[in-house]
Amino acid sequence: MAHVLTLVADRRSAPLTPAQIERVRDAVGGGSVTMLAAGEAADIFLPREPDVAAARSALEGARVDVLVTSARGRRRGLLVADMDSTIVTSETLDELAAYAGVGERVATITARSMNGEQDFADALRERVALLKGLDLSSLEECWRGVRLTEGAATLVATMKAHGATTALVSGGFTYFSSRVAALCGFDLHRANVLLDDGAALTGALAEPILGRDAKLSALQELASVRGVRLRATLAVGDGANDLAMLREAGLGVAFHARPVVASEIANRVDFADLRALLFAQGFASSAFATT
Repeated sequence: MAHVLTLVADRRSAPLTPAQIERVRDAVGGGSVTMLAAGEAADIFLPREPDVAAARSALEGARVDVLVTSARGRRRGLLVADMDSTIVTSETLDELAAYAGVGERVATITARSMNGEQDFADALRERVALLKGLDLSSLEECWRGVRLTEGAATLVATMKAHGATTALVSGGFTYFSSRVAALCGFDLHRANVLLDDGAALTGALAEPILGRDAKLSALQELASVRGVRLRATLAVGDGANDLAMLREAGLGVAFHARPVVASEIANRVDFADLRALLFAQGFASSAFATT
């Protein structure tokens, strides 16, 4: 079989049913089925690339994601993940802005940037400038409210247990990425550096800005250093600054993504959590690493 169509249900909602699997298999001309997690995920093996639109139509609006991979080489040797609204549930810059009393102004700029309506680096500088004078204690307060996305730690632990390198590459800040990387178990992290005067933020960043091109460069560099072919890499993100790396990765996944990203990336997770990225690699839930 040349391709695999993986169905992953939102486990907080209705389970994946045998009837749904059968309808999708019939719609795409699939063959054998392997259950990866009862009521949650299944692989349908196919002789050719499937019609994803037909698969989604057969699901009749159910909260089930459809991902397609080649049947060979499904497991990836490198994971490069975005942080904000991907590995963590929030936009940490927007949360910091709330402490500075400029939450609405910054959130508006964030939305424009993530939707591809404003250059990422320019938008980041503009937002950080609004944080000038924010006491450093606010960063610690903000950190206490950061939450990992469901499945994030399991994704990282399982890929590492099977020999993959895992990297957190964020357009956010090292203050948060270092902590998220440690909490989630990433091998390394990269992000932007907020400048301060020892007591408060100066409203500036260390240059150069880590943005869209830097994420793509990180994917390419890490693949080369680790001896992993690009087709054996996995990238995940939600915003416009993730598009370049999502397109380049062997498996690029748009995770609960902005419309501009969801419309351009074929493999997307709209309903399930980050465990979907493991199912897309053929891992059964019984093979997941404990965290």
